[in-house]
Amino acid sequence: MPMERIWSYAPGSGHVEGEDLSGCTVVASDGTIGHVDRQADHFGMRHLVVDTGVWVFGRSVLVPVGVVTGVDVGAGKVTVSCTRAEVKAAPRFHTDSETMDREYLAAVGDYYDRLPPGETPGT
Repeated sequence: MPMERIWSYAPGSGHVEGEDLSGCTVVASDGTIGHVDRQADHFGMRHLVVDTGVWVFGRSVLVPVGVVTGVDVGAGKVTVSCTRAEVKAAPRFHTDSETMDREYLAAVGDYYDRLPPGETPGT
């Protein structure tokens, strides 16, 4: 499955296995998205549930760990390769049961996997 990389932390991201990222601020290439509410790994699809606060009307977003480019637990920061608009345009996350929905997770992974790697449109 070519999109498996979207569910794994990239080498060099700074992620340490077993490290709790809850509460860390999540920063996109063009600004803060929110903070990590929790981490999950269902069906081998590792992801972060990110609370966006008022930025996206108080909703949470699901972010596959494959877009994480930097983890600095000491600074309380997780950096992702996408933009705020790209995160906002991802398949909408409604309920916690969706983290157990293989089809929903596959749709999210497919969306992020299709984003241009390393490209960050101007803001």
